[in-house]
Amino acid sequence: MRRLALTAALTLVLLAAVAAPALAGSPHFVDDKVTLSQDGATLTVAFKEAGLGGEDQVHVVLTATAECVNPGGNKPQAANKQTLTAEGSFPVQNGSASGSLSLTASFQPPCSPPMTVAFSDIVLTDVTNGISLAL
Repeated sequence: MRRLALTAALTLVLLAAVAAPALAGSPHFVDDKVTLSQDGATLTVAFKEAGLGGEDQVHVVLTATAECVNPGGNKPQAANKQTLTAEGSFPVQNGSASGSLSLTASFQPPCSPPMTVAFSDIVLTDVTNGISLAL
């Protein structure tokens, strides 16, 4: 009887040790679920992240460089270039999180036609899990 109880206890400990790594997950952004859209001076990135473990939420940061570009495609001077950041916390359900973040560039003087706003160096980062996706 004692031997049976010891065997059962050891089996439970072994199962718990094997199951623990499965809860950790393998966080990643789902490539075909990450979309970028631009409306004038506003950039919006929608995303889905999967492979999340037992977290309640993830904190995601979006960064990008906005430039006011002339019709010839010439790069702007420092006054017409800025780095923007947006961030938010998103709930995790069934091991995944979805959401969107937006950035809006504002230039002085304004970036008005024929000039256009162009975004570059766009990076989406899950700060909670330490992963990034360059877009």
